[in-house]
Amino acid sequence: MRTSSGASVLCGLMLAAAVTVTYADGAGIALKGNDRGAPACIACHGAQGEGNAASGFPRLAGLDAGYLQTQMEAFASGKRKNAMMAPIALALDATERKQLADYYSGLGRSISVVKPAVRQADVAAPDSGEPGAHLALKGRWGDGLPACVQCHGSSGAGVGSVFPALAGQSALYIENQLRAWQQGTRAPGPLGLMKVISDKLSADDVRDVAAYFAALPPSRASKGVMP
Repeated sequence: MRTSSGASVLCGLMLAAAVTVTYADGAGIALKGNDRGAPACIACHGAQGEGNAASGFPRLAGLDAGYLQTQMEAFASGKRKNAMMAPIALALDATERKQLADYYSGLGRSISVVKPAVRQADVAAPDSGEPGAHLALKGRWGDGLPACVQCHGSSGAGVGSVFPALAGQSALYIENQLRAWQQGTRAPGPLGLMKVISDKLSADDVRDVAAYFAALPPSRASKGVMP
């Protein structure tokens, strides 16, 4: 019994140490980059992964680790086009991409939210007359547009590794991604869904829905559920 108990404790300590090392390595790359040409992530994505809203660099803190890793792999393979991110992703090996994904996902559970919190009472209701709120929460079924939250989760908190959190994301970043799908410069995603949806959005729709989600408080982790 003592031997079994001691082995269990040792295994637990080893597992905890492995997790700590992974987190520390991800933090090191985020802070300093690596020796193969990947720059420090914080230069664009902020010291706490909060992003740079004015420049359109996305918030990474709290996004699902699987989603982040998949996007880095897509940049590296060329499946997702971005002149800035492609060489950076290529300068990271598979282990480093996973470490970074785990690190930034963990930030959503460990740091204080940088963006000032928005009270629920201040968030536009679907019937408030604000078009961005209506699109996000109800959609526009006459045009075949489902509500954004049907896939991205209640309050835009994200669902798993496929549908990322939108709440608190840079409005400019969201706009740029919707335009990229419209122009065919970003892969359409599962079932070609985002290409179909974005093609039905007007320029005003793109701006309004991006502004709506940007105004929401960031989710601490992408653990949203389907409404």
